[in-house]
Amino acid sequence: MSQFDLQLIPLSLYIHMPWCVRKCPYCDFNSHAVPDGQLSIDLEQQYLQALVADFETQLDYAQGRKIHSVFIGGGTPSLISAEGYQWLFEQLKQCLDFEEHCEITLEANPGTLEHQPFADYLRAGINRLSLGVQTFDEAHLQRLGRIHSAANAENAIRQARQAGFNRVNVDLMHGLPEQSVEQALYDLRFAVENGATHISWYQLTIEPNTVFFRTQPTLPDENVLEQIQLQGEQYLREQGFQNYEVSAWRKEQPSQHNLNYWQFGDYLAIGAGAHGKVTLQDGIYRFQKTRLPKDYLAKTPAPMVNWQQIEVADLPFEFMMNALRLNQGVPTEYYVQRTGQGLQQIDTVVSKLRQQQLLVDDIDRLACTEQGHLYLNSVLEKFL
Repeated sequence: MSQFDLQLIPLSLYIHMPWCVRKCPYCDFNSHAVPDGQLSIDLEQQYLQALVADFETQLDYAQGRKIHSVFIGGGTPSLISAEGYQWLFEQLKQCLDFEEHCEITLEANPGTLEHQPFADYLRAGINRLSLGVQTFDEAHLQRLGRIHSAANAENAIRQARQAGFNRVNVDLMHGLPEQSVEQALYDLRFAVENGATHISWYQLTIEPNTVFFRTQPTLPDENVLEQIQLQGEQYLREQGFQNYEVSAWRKEQPSQHNLNYWQFGDYLAIGAGAHGKVTLQDGIYRFQKTRLPKDYLAKTPAPMVNWQQIEVADLPFEFMMNALRLNQGVPTEYYVQRTGQGLQQIDTVVSKLRQQQLLVDDIDRLACTEQGHLYLNSVLEKFL
């Protein structure tokens, strides 16, 4: 394995806020309901202090790099006050510099945002919002166990724009229980017409350890799902959105944080159950923090529960599994920079896939053709 030039590998930061108002029946994320739907000031302060202590244990992994982007996920991160975030960023920046135009994204639930104006989060340093809308249909919102109404969601998008957020992502799901093509397209139209600049549009999947897994809802059949996909994509393109990743559509710049994931960059991770990836001179490692909030807070700084080197033999698949999700793929040089391997490790497979017209015939880029994206899982299997 070659030596890494870490200055060529961006370093992001993921922050996990593990609480939500109510657990949704489709959700398998590390989220835990809080009493009365609102965090106490004491618990918020205790958790934020634990995050700083956690961050301090990971500073050695930066190795001269600044933080490129921050993503605050959950759970429901908008349960934390804007003042709390402002304090947190001040503490983190005393430990490690952030890049000048660092993208800082906050996931927010439209049902929790009446607690604090959007402008306060903007002043705290957050410059991108990701609103967990999922659907604007009242019946589907109830089936999904969401705590917000369609009116809440509409107001959240509009108020975010009015507060000065130029970058507002809306998360939407399709293929909902008994959803029609018309209902799925309505959700897209409503998001676009109300000011979404970025849409994450993905199909509902039934995951183990969820209520929906134990009590299976009736989902649309394959013909309906296909028409939702085809007509939805056509509508978004007509509205000027670009599909730059499997489920990501944009009118503005791409999500810098998610791009770093897909381009096999590094990311520190703080918070209960947070997952990170870092490159050291002897290899590439993934790690995870202890999952339950009470365990995370019981010992400060919280220990890692999993620290594992990615096997050299697994790196081609690990890299391609992320990079080939992007419609434009990645520069070929990223493979060398971010895996520490030479191109000869994948030359035979890449050449064959190019001959089969599943990868683009461009020596400077690793990317699927349109046909390759249709058979992405089969393409990825070739790198195992």
